[in-house]
Amino acid sequence: MLHSTNEILDFYIHATDGLIGQVKDLYFDDATWVIRYFVVDTGGWLQTGKVLVSPIALSPPDWVGKALPTLLTREQVKNSPDIDTKQPVSRQHEMRYLKYYGFPYYWGGLGLWGGGAYPSVMVSDNTGLDSSQYVAKPEEDKDYAIAEAERHQDDDPNLRSSNAVRNYHILATDGDIGHLEGLLVDTQSWAIRYLVIDTSNWWLGHKVVIAPQSVENVSWSDATVYVKLTRKAVKDAPSYDPSNPPD
Repeated sequence: MLHSTNEILDFYIHATDGLIGQVKDLYFDDATWVIRYFVVDTGGWLQTGKVLVSPIALSPPDWVGKALPTLLTREQVKNSPDIDTKQPVSRQHEMRYLKYYGFPYYWGGLGLWGGGAYPSVMVSDNTGLDSSQYVAKPEEDKDYAIAEAERHQDDDPNLRSSNAVRNYHILATDGDIGHLEGLLVDTQSWAIRYLVIDTSNWWLGHKVVIAPQSVENVSWSDATVYVKLTRKAVKDAPSYDPSNPPD
């Protein structure tokens, strides 16, 4: 089943030895449309206030308990590199973060996560071992992945706030068509599968889903998402019912 990023807000993030905090935002990569980090409010037990947690560190979610367990300890989180979540996250920040936890780089491979489709394949074991002992799994394309990761180490990672893009205008090829209400993610790969579009300004109470591949451009300065679809095509897209999301 797919889950809305709005639904995941305020989920509790747990370390192996206690609570880390609550999810307040999700950063996604607008080139690949994948969730890369959770912005977690630590509730004051850390001086920094907020920290980033990667899906690489997650155990299976607890949807009933509204919790995202991790394999991290509170001490590891406490000593992790300080990243100002109010500023754009640079590739250099990411490199320091991933190196600290012993995670391989997710960019440079042929998949959404290095050489694979899921964040769990980037670690040798996710059964509860100390995350500082994580190492990358062998891959057929390991040399290529390493070379690509180094080549892209100075890139702009294009990380965007899921909170910030809510209510962005949706501009079809022939005019305005609504606004972005949320993002639907596959919580195994953490890939964004659909954008939820509210077209109520044109068709009252009508919400539809479109694939991110339909997006031509996102203008952050104009708060607008440009899609390669006509208004009629958006109107005729599959309806969205939050009580029965697509799987």
